[in-house]
Amino acid sequence: MRTVTLADGADLAGFRRAVRLLIGGDVPPEAVVWSPGEAPDLFAGEGTQEGRPIALPRAVGDLVRLVVCHRDPERYALLYDLVWRVTHGERHLLEVMSDPLVHRLHGLRKAIGRDLHKMHAFVRFRRLVDDAGNERFFAWFEPDHFIVEETADFFVDRFRSMDWTIVTPVGSLHWDRENLAVGPAGRREDVPADDAFEAGWRTYYENIFNPARLNTRAMRAEMPKKYWKNMPETASLSGMIENAPSRVRDMIEREASVPAKRNPTKAVAAMDEQEPKTLEELNRIIAASEPLVPGATQAVLGEGPTGASLAFVGEQPGDQEDMQGRPFVGPAGQLLNRALAEAGIERGQTYMTNAVKHFKYEQRGKRRIHQKPTTSEIKHYRWWLMKELDFVRPQLTVALGATAAHALAGKQMAVGRNRGFIDFDGRSGYLTVHPSYLLRLPDEAAKEAAWRDFVGDLKRIGERAGVAA
Repeated sequence: MRTVTLADGADLAGFRRAVRLLIGGDVPPEAVVWSPGEAPDLFAGEGTQEGRPIALPRAVGDLVRLVVCHRDPERYALLYDLVWRVTHGERHLLEVMSDPLVHRLHGLRKAIGRDLHKMHAFVRFRRLVDDAGNERFFAWFEPDHFIVEETADFFVDRFRSMDWTIVTPVGSLHWDRENLAVGPAGRREDVPADDAFEAGWRTYYENIFNPARLNTRAMRAEMPKKYWKNMPETASLSGMIENAPSRVRDMIEREASVPAKRNPTKAVAAMDEQEPKTLEELNRIIAASEPLVPGATQAVLGEGPTGASLAFVGEQPGDQEDMQGRPFVGPAGQLLNRALAEAGIERGQTYMTNAVKHFKYEQRGKRRIHQKPTTSEIKHYRWWLMKELDFVRPQLTVALGATAAHALAGKQMAVGRNRGFIDFDGRSGYLTVHPSYLLRLPDEAAKEAAWRDFVGDLKRIGERAGVAA
């Protein structure tokens, strides 16, 4: 029998090290006793060994990372049972939801997901200024599980420009705008009770409250009462709920009125005055905007002459585009340049841009892996794209891939069914594949056929726009 002692809390590193040693020694789950303790201490004589790496499906690794955060004392035994079975022939075990082990582990993962959501939603910072005038923000939170380190990236991305500390009974996080430190557990007394900002926040919260839509059951479901003591706005809830019926009656009895000074014609004219008048003004707005998905280095603006006959619209910047601040300079862009040259189109005479202006990715080790934009993200950037094309005024707009087509048409469009000349919401266009599609094809024969089709598309586009050599 092997006994594995791990650190209190979520000891992911210790668990992984133990699993490598156990799997390497072919030790079955029934021969292992997992004992979370105060200090990691793997089985005697092997604590400093690392064991051989184990290749697991990504879904298994993601599940392990979350479930080790749970308070269930059996979590490590359950996870090792999963790893053992996956490495002994049941590669797709996680897809079998009827399996009792899988069902239980998914339940633990959902509990962690709920706890992460609550911490993201209900942490409230309080401002403290020391004698030297240095500003720091503090927050107290009481999670159900050991999720403090798992939630760290969220708060760093959201509050990167602040110095802050989050204190919990199971650990703490400290950020100084450059470095993140994980510290020991703390107490509520370590965090200021309130600050001057809270009075203004409560006033704002009270003014946006709509008494006609009061639903106390939904409020308790979304904002469980256990978190109320740490949230300043909840001090106003009892009075707001008590006065809701009378406020609704007042709203009904009060005659509808339009402020005398409001002039719809002037309001529309004012809105029109605020719109950018040139492509340069629009680009300044885009460049100053925050990424919808945190992480991008900069907005990648369109490139090319105003009045170009052809405008090419891709999905979003990639890793190289994000670093250089220019569209289509990475591997897909280099492939596009070759195809344009073969089709007799000079890139410098075309306009190049993307439907989404910031790079969305997932960090895997040192690599930034492209992530496909969601429908809401495409919609978020669509106004900018439409204004951009209004300024460029291309004769023909080319959608490179389904995301670009979605942005231009305002609806989802499959490339296979719609490839060719097409109308994009009143704009003359052409839909073809994104050059990155060619890079992903598995064999050379398929790549060669797709390359010929892609170059053929570009030749037809150049002939229609009158720019082919």
